[in-house]
Amino acid sequence: MVGPNAQFYTSSHPLDAELRCSGLETAKTIKVGKRVWIGGGAIIMPGVTIGDDAIIGAGAVVTKNVAAKTVVAGNPAKPIRQLI
Repeated sequence: MVGPNAQFYTSSHPLDAELRCSGLETAKTIKVGKRVWIGGGAIIMPGVTIGDDAIIGAGAVVTKNVAAKTVVAGNPAKPIRQLI
């Protein structure tokens, strides 16, 4: 399930200013497991994997992988609860 205004960003760019200004961009896959719930307004950054049964809180900014059966929230998103 994906709430309203959730955003999935797959594009990335170099940190080096000269390369970035050349227009070089890359794409990194986002992987979402089974039975995941992503709250409204959440932002999922490039290259992130979200494990099965995870819950992403509304407005969370997910910059790192989320383990299965984990609830994350905040900016940046941090684990706040483990599900059974």
